[in-house]
Amino acid sequence: MDLEDLILSKAPPPNRVGKCVGDSERHFPEGAVMLAYAIHLMRNHGATKVLVHPDGEHGKQFDFRGWLERRGFQHSDAAGLTTYRGTYTDARGHLIVINPKSGMGDVVAEIDGVTIAAECKGGIINTRHSGQVSRLYRGLCETVGLLMASPSPGRQVAVVPHTTRTAHLAARLAPRCRTAGIEIVLVGDRGEIIPVS
Repeated sequence: MDLEDLILSKAPPPNRVGKCVGDSERHFPEGAVMLAYAIHLMRNHGATKVLVHPDGEHGKQFDFRGWLERRGFQHSDAAGLTTYRGTYTDARGHLIVINPKSGMGDVVAEIDGVTIAAECKGGIINTRHSGQVSRLYRGLCETVGLLMASPSPGRQVAVVPHTTRTAHLAARLAPRCRTAGIEIVLVGDRGEIIPVS
């Protein structure tokens, strides 16, 4: 299964022209980070059902339904006004349940009797703009903070886009996070998962 279209290319606003590598900003929306991690849990850890809890803003920034349907997932059980809410099933019977609800963990799955709960953040991955770089840093710190403030259901994972700078910060945070029982993983622009040890 190809995870190519996770990134959205956008023209930078006037205050960020010349602050990105290339002509366009490469946005890695939080919803795309969530789905990349959900697919990783299915492919590499044997999850058969993954719960994804985006908020309304995530649905405006990323086409959950279109992305999953392009990968062979069939949508059912739609409820409410949110068109992407519902259960998505692939040919092997794997389920991704999208329920826009806060306070539940962005991505949750049970594997071999252990619950994995992940908090995710997105951002612009090819920027040198100080405000946007700071936003990526804050995103990683925020995911770790949210996990520390929540009771651990089993495994807790902070998931953010991979950039040189997030990798550097993640390496610095990892020893303390391990002590708190929190894992950090970075997601590459094609959905590859990079654990930080």
